[in-house]
Amino acid sequence: MSRFSQTDPELTHRLTRRGMLGVAAGATAAALLGAAAAPVSAATPAGTTAAGRGRPVLPPGRLGIQLYSLRDKVSTLGFAPVFAELEKYGYDEVEFAGYTQGSAGPITLAQLKRLARNHGLNPIGSHVGYYSNDPGAYTFAQNLTKVLDDAQALGLKHIGTASGPFRYGSTVDAWKRAAEEFNTYGAAAKARGMKFYQHNHSEEFSFATDNPKVRLYDVLLAETDPDLVFLEMDIFWAYSGQFRFSKRPDGSAAPFEPLDYVLKQPHRYPLFHVKDGVNDSANQYGYRMVDVGDGDIDYQRFISAVTRLRGQRFAHHWQAEHDNPTESFTFARRSSEHLHSLREKC
Repeated sequence: MSRFSQTDPELTHRLTRRGMLGVAAGATAAALLGAAAAPVSAATPAGTTAAGRGRPVLPPGRLGIQLYSLRDKVSTLGFAPVFAELEKYGYDEVEFAGYTQGSAGPITLAQLKRLARNHGLNPIGSHVGYYSNDPGAYTFAQNLTKVLDDAQALGLKHIGTASGPFRYGSTVDAWKRAAEEFNTYGAAAKARGMKFYQHNHSEEFSFATDNPKVRLYDVLLAETDPDLVFLEMDIFWAYSGQFRFSKRPDGSAAPFEPLDYVLKQPHRYPLFHVKDGVNDSANQYGYRMVDVGDGDIDYQRFISAVTRLRGQRFAHHWQAEHDNPTESFTFARRSSEHLHSLREKC
Protein backbone atom coordinates (compact mmCIF):
# COMPACT_ATOMS: atom_id res chain seq x y z
CA MET A 1 0.00 0.00 0.00
CA SER A 2 1.36 3.40 -0.90
CA ARG A 3 2.46 5.65 1.94
CA PHE A 4 1.93 8.72 -0.21
CA SER A 5 -1.06 10.96 -0.76
CA GLN A 6 -2.74 10.64 -4.12
CA THR A 7 -2.90 14.45 -4.36
CA ASP A 8 0.60 15.23 -3.41
CA PRO A 9 8.21 16.32 -6.86
CA GLU A 10 24.53 22.53 -11.75
CA LEU A 11 26.76 19.81 -11.84
CA THR A 12 29.74 22.11 -11.04
CA HIS A 13 27.90 23.59 -8.13
CA ARG A 14 26.94 20.15 -6.83
CA LEU A 15 30.47 18.82 -7.18
CA THR A 16 31.83 21.82 -5.29
CA ARG A 17 29.47 21.23 -2.37
CA ARG A 18 30.24 17.50 -2.42
CA GLY A 19 33.98 18.15 -2.31
CA MET A 20 33.54 20.29 0.79
CA LEU A 21 31.43 17.70 2.55
CA GLY A 22 33.53 14.73 1.54
CA VAL A 23 36.06 15.46 4.29
CA ALA A 24 33.61 16.64 6.92
CA ALA A 25 32.44 13.59 8.80
CA GLY A 26 33.64 10.34 10.31
CA ALA A 27 31.92 7.13 9.34
CA THR A 28 30.15 5.00 11.88
CA ALA A 29 30.77 1.26 11.89
CA ALA A 30 28.18 -0.69 9.90
CA ALA A 31 27.47 -4.39 10.23
CA LEU A 32 26.79 -6.49 7.17
CA LEU A 33 23.21 -7.68 6.79
CA GLY A 34 23.12 -11.43 6.47
CA ALA A 35 26.90 -11.97 6.52
CA ALA A 36 30.00 -11.01 8.48
CA ALA A 37 32.08 -8.03 7.43
CA ALA A 38 34.73 -5.75 8.88
CA PRO A 39 33.50 -2.40 10.22
CA VAL A 40 33.71 0.60 7.94
CA SER A 41 36.83 2.69 8.43
CA ALA A 42 36.64 6.28 9.60
CA ALA A 43 36.46 8.89 6.86
CA THR A 44 39.72 10.36 5.59
CA PRO A 45 40.48 13.40 3.46
CA ALA A 46 39.54 13.19 -0.21
CA GLY A 47 42.31 11.70 -2.32
CA THR A 48 43.69 9.40 0.37
CA THR A 49 44.52 6.04 -1.16
CA ALA A 50 45.70 3.92 1.78
CA ALA A 51 44.09 0.49 2.11
CA GLY A 52 40.47 0.91 3.18
CA ARG A 53 40.74 4.67 2.78
CA GLY A 54 40.12 5.16 -0.93
CA ARG A 55 37.83 7.36 -2.94
CA PRO A 56 34.29 8.15 -1.72
CA VAL A 57 31.76 5.37 -2.15
CA LEU A 58 29.11 7.76 -3.46
CA PRO A 59 29.60 8.98 -7.03
CA PRO A 60 29.68 12.77 -7.30
CA GLY A 61 26.36 14.50 -7.76
CA ARG A 62 24.17 11.46 -6.96
CA LEU A 63 23.02 11.91 -3.36
CA GLY A 64 19.36 12.76 -3.00
CA ILE A 65 16.62 12.61 -0.42
CA GLN A 66 13.01 11.47 -0.57
CA LEU A 67 10.99 14.48 0.55
CA TYR A 68 8.48 12.24 2.31
CA SER A 69 11.07 12.18 5.10
CA LEU A 70 10.68 15.95 5.43
CA ARG A 71 6.93 16.17 4.94
CA ASP A 72 6.46 17.87 8.33
CA LYS A 73 8.82 20.66 7.33
CA VAL A 74 7.45 20.98 3.79
CA SER A 75 3.87 21.24 5.04
CA THR A 76 4.65 23.93 7.62
CA LEU A 77 7.69 25.84 6.34
CA GLY A 78 7.33 25.24 2.61
CA PHE A 79 9.77 23.98 0.02
CA ALA A 80 12.06 27.03 0.07
CA PRO A 81 13.42 26.66 3.63
CA VAL A 82 13.63 22.88 3.20
CA PHE A 83 15.64 23.18 -0.01
CA ALA A 84 17.92 25.74 1.64
CA GLU A 85 18.70 23.25 4.42
CA LEU A 86 19.28 20.41 1.97
CA GLU A 87 21.71 22.57 0.03
CA LYS A 88 23.66 23.21 3.23
CA TYR A 89 23.74 19.49 3.98
CA GLY A 90 25.29 18.69 0.60
CA TYR A 91 22.39 17.05 -1.21
CA ASP A 92 22.39 17.00 -4.99
CA GLU A 93 18.89 15.72 -5.77
CA VAL A 94 15.35 15.52 -4.46
CA GLU A 95 12.62 12.97 -5.03
CA PHE A 96 9.08 14.28 -4.59
CA ALA A 97 6.20 12.75 -2.64
CA GLY A 98 3.71 15.40 -3.72
CA TYR A 99 3.89 18.95 -5.03
CA THR A 100 1.97 20.86 -2.36
CA GLN A 101 3.25 22.59 0.77
CA GLY A 102 0.31 22.67 3.16
CA SER A 103 -0.06 25.76 5.31
CA ALA A 104 2.92 27.37 3.59
CA GLY A 105 0.58 28.18 0.70
CA PRO A 106 0.24 27.31 -2.98
CA ILE A 107 3.18 26.86 -5.32
CA THR A 108 3.23 26.22 -9.05
CA LEU A 109 5.25 23.49 -10.71
CA ALA A 110 7.31 26.13 -12.52
CA GLN A 111 8.11 27.81 -9.20
CA LEU A 112 8.94 24.47 -7.62
CA LYS A 113 11.31 23.52 -10.42
CA ARG A 114 13.03 26.91 -10.30
CA LEU A 115 13.31 26.81 -6.52
CA ALA A 116 15.03 23.42 -6.59
CA ARG A 117 17.46 24.53 -9.29
CA ASN A 118 18.25 27.73 -7.38
CA HIS A 119 19.40 25.60 -4.47
CA GLY A 120 21.50 23.28 -6.62
CA LEU A 121 19.01 20.43 -6.33
CA ASN A 122 18.09 18.27 -9.28
CA PRO A 123 14.48 16.98 -9.18
CA ILE A 124 15.18 13.35 -10.03
CA GLY A 125 11.87 11.56 -9.50
CA SER A 126 8.46 11.48 -7.88
CA HIS A 127 6.06 9.01 -6.26
CA VAL A 128 2.45 8.93 -7.46
CA GLY A 129 -0.25 6.39 -6.61
CA TYR A 130 -0.80 3.40 -8.88
CA TYR A 131 -4.61 3.28 -8.75
CA SER A 132 -7.60 4.32 -6.66
CA ASN A 133 -11.28 3.49 -6.32
CA ASP A 134 -11.93 7.15 -7.07
CA PRO A 135 -12.24 7.45 -10.88
CA GLY A 136 -10.88 10.99 -10.80
CA ALA A 137 -7.90 10.30 -8.53
CA TYR A 138 -4.42 11.57 -9.30
CA THR A 139 -2.90 8.18 -10.07
CA PHE A 140 -1.29 6.38 -12.98
CA ALA A 141 -4.39 4.29 -13.60
CA GLN A 142 -6.89 7.13 -13.42
CA ASN A 143 -4.93 10.16 -14.66
CA LEU A 144 -1.84 9.04 -16.57
CA THR A 145 -1.67 12.08 -18.86
CA LYS A 146 -1.82 14.55 -15.96
CA VAL A 147 0.77 12.62 -13.97
CA LEU A 148 3.17 12.70 -16.92
CA ASP A 149 2.37 16.34 -17.74
CA ASP A 150 3.34 17.36 -14.21
CA ALA A 151 6.49 15.26 -14.22
CA GLN A 152 7.52 16.76 -17.53
CA ALA A 153 6.85 20.28 -16.25
CA LEU A 154 9.25 19.60 -13.37
CA GLY A 155 11.89 18.23 -15.70
CA LEU A 156 11.87 14.80 -14.05
CA LYS A 157 13.82 11.96 -15.59
CA HIS A 158 11.96 9.37 -13.53
CA ILE A 159 8.33 9.08 -12.49
CA GLY A 160 7.15 6.19 -10.36
CA THR A 161 4.93 4.68 -7.71
CA ALA A 162 5.46 3.35 -4.21
CA SER A 163 2.33 1.21 -4.56
CA GLY A 164 2.78 -2.54 -4.80
CA PRO A 165 1.37 -4.41 -7.83
CA PHE A 166 -1.43 -5.91 -5.72
CA ARG A 167 -4.29 -4.26 -7.61
CA TYR A 168 -5.72 -7.58 -8.79
CA GLY A 169 -4.53 -9.77 -5.94
CA SER A 170 -1.50 -11.91 -5.09
CA THR A 171 -1.71 -14.66 -7.70
CA VAL A 172 0.72 -15.05 -10.58
CA ASP A 173 -1.91 -13.98 -13.10
CA ALA A 174 -2.87 -10.98 -10.97
CA TRP A 175 0.71 -9.76 -11.03
CA LYS A 176 1.01 -10.44 -14.75
CA ARG A 177 -2.01 -8.21 -15.24
CA ALA A 178 -0.49 -5.46 -13.10
CA ALA A 179 2.82 -5.85 -14.92
CA GLU A 180 1.07 -5.25 -18.25
CA GLU A 181 -0.32 -2.00 -16.89
CA PHE A 182 3.15 -1.04 -15.72
CA ASN A 183 4.40 -1.71 -19.25
CA THR A 184 1.77 0.72 -20.53
CA TYR A 185 2.86 3.42 -18.08
CA GLY A 186 6.49 2.75 -18.96
CA ALA A 187 5.84 3.15 -22.67
CA ALA A 188 4.00 6.42 -22.08
CA ALA A 189 6.81 7.71 -19.86
CA LYS A 190 9.47 6.67 -22.36
CA ALA A 191 7.67 8.59 -25.10
CA ARG A 192 8.22 11.69 -22.98
CA GLY A 193 11.87 10.97 -22.23
CA MET A 194 11.27 9.60 -18.73
CA LYS A 195 11.58 6.25 -16.96
CA PHE A 196 8.67 4.72 -15.06
CA TYR A 197 9.68 2.91 -11.86
CA GLN A 198 8.20 0.94 -8.97
CA HIS A 199 9.41 1.26 -5.38
CA ASN A 200 9.21 -1.87 -3.24
CA HIS A 201 8.18 -2.55 0.31
CA SER A 202 8.76 -5.93 1.93
CA GLU A 203 5.51 -7.53 0.71
CA GLU A 204 6.70 -7.66 -2.89
CA PHE A 205 9.07 -10.46 -1.83
CA SER A 206 6.22 -12.68 -0.62
CA PHE A 207 4.97 -15.71 -2.53
CA ALA A 208 2.07 -16.09 -4.95
CA THR A 209 -1.02 -17.43 -3.25
CA ASP A 210 -1.72 -19.84 -6.11
CA ASN A 211 1.88 -21.00 -6.49
CA PRO A 212 3.84 -20.75 -3.24
CA LYS A 213 7.07 -21.65 -5.03
CA VAL A 214 6.98 -18.38 -6.97
CA ARG A 215 8.17 -15.12 -5.42
CA LEU A 216 5.96 -12.24 -6.58
CA TYR A 217 8.91 -9.89 -7.12
CA ASP A 218 10.27 -12.37 -9.65
CA VAL A 219 6.97 -12.24 -11.51
CA LEU A 220 7.22 -8.45 -11.69
CA LEU A 221 10.75 -8.64 -13.08
CA ALA A 222 9.89 -11.33 -15.61
CA GLU A 223 6.64 -9.84 -16.87
CA THR A 224 7.68 -6.21 -17.25
CA ASP A 225 9.66 -4.98 -20.24
CA PRO A 226 13.18 -4.09 -19.03
CA ASP A 227 13.26 -1.19 -21.48
CA LEU A 228 10.04 0.27 -20.09
CA VAL A 229 9.73 -0.59 -16.41
CA PHE A 230 12.45 0.15 -13.87
CA LEU A 231 12.84 -0.43 -10.14
CA GLU A 232 13.71 1.73 -7.18
CA MET A 233 14.99 -0.66 -4.56
CA ASP A 234 14.20 0.44 -1.05
CA ILE A 235 17.13 -1.33 0.55
CA PHE A 236 15.68 -1.40 4.06
CA TRP A 237 12.42 -2.95 2.89
CA ALA A 238 14.28 -5.41 0.66
CA TYR A 239 16.22 -6.71 3.66
CA SER A 240 13.00 -6.77 5.64
CA GLY A 241 11.60 -8.94 2.85
CA GLN A 242 14.64 -11.19 3.18
CA PHE A 243 13.84 -11.60 6.89
CA ARG A 244 10.11 -12.16 6.39
CA PHE A 245 10.14 -14.35 3.30
CA SER A 246 13.27 -16.50 3.54
CA LYS A 247 10.97 -19.52 3.72
CA ARG A 248 8.08 -20.55 1.54
CA PRO A 249 4.62 -21.07 3.09
CA ASP A 250 5.39 -24.81 3.40
CA GLY A 251 8.46 -24.03 5.48
CA SER A 252 11.06 -24.88 2.84
CA ALA A 253 14.07 -22.58 2.56
CA ALA A 254 13.98 -19.78 -0.01
CA PRO A 255 16.85 -17.43 0.84
CA PHE A 256 17.70 -14.46 -1.35
CA GLU A 257 20.11 -11.55 -1.26
CA PRO A 258 18.67 -8.15 -2.32
CA LEU A 259 22.00 -6.99 -3.72
CA ASP A 260 22.02 -9.94 -6.13
CA TYR A 261 18.91 -8.62 -7.86
CA VAL A 262 20.73 -5.38 -8.59
CA LEU A 263 24.00 -6.95 -9.70
CA LYS A 264 22.16 -9.22 -12.15
CA GLN A 265 20.27 -6.36 -13.80
CA PRO A 266 21.92 -3.09 -12.73
CA HIS A 267 20.37 -1.13 -15.59
CA ARG A 268 16.90 -1.77 -14.14
CA TYR A 269 17.70 0.00 -10.86
CA PRO A 270 18.36 3.68 -11.58
CA LEU A 271 17.14 4.73 -8.12
CA PHE A 272 17.64 3.47 -4.58
CA HIS A 273 16.23 4.38 -1.19
CA VAL A 274 18.98 4.48 1.39
CA LYS A 275 17.18 3.69 4.62
CA ASP A 276 18.77 2.11 7.70
CA GLY A 277 17.58 -0.31 10.35
CA VAL A 278 18.74 -2.10 13.47
CA ASN A 279 18.35 -5.87 13.42
CA ASP A 280 15.39 -6.68 15.64
CA SER A 281 13.93 -10.16 15.30
CA ALA A 282 11.12 -9.25 17.70
CA ASN A 283 9.88 -6.72 15.17
CA GLN A 284 7.55 -8.17 12.55
CA TYR A 285 9.69 -6.60 9.83
CA GLY A 286 12.97 -7.84 11.25
CA TYR A 287 14.48 -4.38 11.61
CA ARG A 288 13.77 -1.19 13.53
CA MET A 289 14.14 1.88 11.33
CA VAL A 290 16.82 4.40 12.36
CA ASP A 291 18.76 7.27 10.82
CA VAL A 292 21.20 6.31 8.08
CA GLY A 293 24.46 5.33 9.73
CA ASP A 294 22.91 4.21 13.01
CA GLY A 295 21.79 0.79 11.79
CA ASP A 296 23.08 -2.56 10.60
CA ILE A 297 22.95 -2.11 6.84
CA ASP A 298 26.45 -2.04 5.39
CA TYR A 299 26.10 0.76 2.87
CA GLN A 300 29.83 0.84 2.22
CA ARG A 301 29.47 -2.68 0.85
CA PHE A 302 26.16 -2.22 -0.94
CA ILE A 303 26.88 1.06 -2.72
CA SER A 304 30.45 0.03 -3.59
CA ALA A 305 29.23 -3.21 -5.17
CA VAL A 306 26.86 -1.28 -7.43
CA THR A 307 29.12 1.61 -8.38
CA ARG A 308 32.08 -0.67 -9.15
CA LEU A 309 30.21 -2.30 -12.02
CA ARG A 310 31.79 -1.44 -15.33
CA GLY A 311 30.12 1.59 -16.84
CA GLN A 312 27.70 1.92 -13.92
CA ARG A 313 29.48 4.28 -11.55
CA PHE A 314 27.43 7.31 -12.57
CA ALA A 315 24.24 5.52 -13.54
CA HIS A 316 22.50 5.29 -10.15
CA HIS A 317 20.86 7.72 -7.76
CA TRP A 318 20.82 7.25 -3.98
CA GLN A 319 17.92 8.78 -2.02
CA ALA A 320 18.17 8.95 1.78
CA GLU A 321 14.89 8.24 3.53
CA HIS A 322 13.33 7.61 6.93
CA ASP A 323 9.58 7.00 7.16
CA ASN A 324 9.20 8.67 10.57
CA PRO A 325 12.39 10.43 11.69
CA THR A 326 12.55 11.83 15.22
CA GLU A 327 13.63 15.21 13.81
CA SER A 328 13.62 15.40 10.04
CA PHE A 329 16.30 18.05 9.51
CA THR A 330 18.61 16.19 11.89
CA PHE A 331 17.96 12.99 9.97
CA ALA A 332 18.77 14.70 6.67
CA ARG A 333 22.00 16.23 7.99
CA ARG A 334 23.28 13.09 9.70
CA SER A 335 22.44 10.86 6.75
CA SER A 336 24.37 13.09 4.37
CA GLU A 337 27.36 13.21 6.70
CA HIS A 338 27.45 9.45 7.03
CA LEU A 339 27.09 8.69 3.35
CA HIS A 340 29.67 11.28 2.36
CA SER A 341 32.10 9.78 4.85
CA LEU A 342 32.10 6.27 3.37
CA ARG A 343 35.28 5.30 1.53
CA GLU A 344 35.96 2.38 -0.76
CA LYS A 345 38.18 -0.38 0.54
CA CYS A 346 41.35 -0.68 -1.51
